Amino acid sequence: MRDRPADLDESLLAPALEAWGIKAVGLAYAPVGFGDHHWIATGADGRRWFLTAATLPSAPHTAPSPAPGGLGGGAQVAFGELGRALETAAALSATLKFVVAPVPDLHGGALLRPLAPRYALSVFPFVDGVTGGFDDEPAEHDRAQVIDLLAELHGTPPPPSTPSRPLQPAGRAALERALAETGRPWTGGPYAERARALLDRHAATLHARLRDFDRGCRDLGPPVVTHGEPHPGNLLRHEGRCLLIDWDTVGLAVPERDLWLVARTPGDLARYAAATGRTPDPAALALYRLRWSLDDVAEYVALFRAPHGRTRDAELSWHFLNGTLDGLAAGGTSAR
Repeated sequence: MRDRPADLDESLLAPALEAWGIKAVGLAYAPVGFGDHHWIATGADGRRWFLTAATLPSAPHTAPSPAPGGLGGGAQVAFGELGRALETAAALSATLKFVVAPVPDLHGGALLRPLAPRYALSVFPFVDGVTGGFDDEPAEHDRAQVIDLLAELHGTPPPPSTPSRPLQPAGRAALERALAETGRPWTGGPYAERARALLDRHAATLHARLRDFDRGCRDLGPPVVTHGEPHPGNLLRHEGRCLLIDWDTVGLAVPERDLWLVARTPGDLARYAAATGRTPDPAALALYRLRWSLDDVAEYVALFRAPHGRTRDAELSWHFLNGTLDGLAAGGTSAR
């Protein structure tokens, strides 16, 4: 995220790092990614670490009731789900050298620790490399590299901790509630009423695309271990190698969950089929593309219905929401 978290006391970070045996002598906020907050920590020994403070959403209608220094009640479920994802990444990294996994702490090997009522901290080795952006258009050579990584990932036996990733959009119920409530004011913040009017204007399109999604749902075949978001923003170029970062979305699903973000040509799909013996399904690729856009709309709408301010991240989310809705109206996909 571009903005520092207003509800997280950054002075909590240095003491929390002691669980990993890190005596932080420097902390720098890293305005990267979307959804979580990051810092680069420098230890007393000069080694650098990449920190992620994951935002843990509360369950609907659940008021947080944090213990001192602990998580709110509604965030406990999200904490457990994220912990399983990070455990899966750590298990995969034992055999897949392109997986950038979190570092276990020194107190039982935990990969994730509560940081505040709705945040959880994980620590990664700092890898000096170059990432892209979500909208970057990868060249054929780059796509080939990623497809080869995905073929290897998809052929790996799933660790016991691997979460299941259902086909239904995670934010569907919240989106449908929002569509049903566009007739009364939204009061979350400066973008709330604008978001309500925008959603009302696109309501017919959204209902139609949800029906399209339902018509496309069927048995898509046996699941494999998928990354979930292997777009250029989650690819790290390091010493001539391509690494995959940000494994919080890892889970069991069909290969198309990953491939729609990478494959651009029949040659890309043929390369995957040759490596795995499994021919990607064009209808499943289109279904996951639509699913992504619907989830994006749900995420941005939830942001603007909740308390928010006029920040850089809110402005960027507003831009993405408009672009995604325009894309859905035109039969396209997400703007992010």
